[in-house]
Amino acid sequence: MSEAVKKMQERRQPIRNVSITDITMNYKQPPSAIVSILHRISGFVLFLALPFLLYLFEQSIRSEISFAHFAGIVSHPFTKIVILGLSWGYLHHFCAGIRHLFMDNHMALDKDSAQRTARYVLIVALALTLLVALKLFGVF
Repeated sequence: MSEAVKKMQERRQPIRNVSITDITMNYKQPPSAIVSILHRISGFVLFLALPFLLYLFEQSIRSEISFAHFAGIVSHPFTKIVILGLSWGYLHHFCAGIRHLFMDNHMALDKDSAQRTARYVLIVALALTLLVALKLFGVF
């Protein structure tokens, strides 16, 4: 082995295994990374849920009896929480998608603007989800 290769191996950082707890506890993600990760997760969950939701919709509009049956199912609190989770996924995916469209048009690409728009996406999606929750649980 040449001397240059030996010196390079001596200076190299030791390789260590990284677990999920190391990632979640030791590395602080910026808001833009959180929005991007949640955008991917929400899109995946919505993609998986779409066939099931379309089937439920199809079954609910078959007759008045089936509609009443599904209305009874939707009135259960656990079902409302699932619907609220899917609503958040949709609203977050929509807001983050608009942010990505602006970024595709070379707007808000610098670090400060990207972080600010990411915070806006998180706040707007949560505020809209709160409105859906208030409507879903019968506040108005």
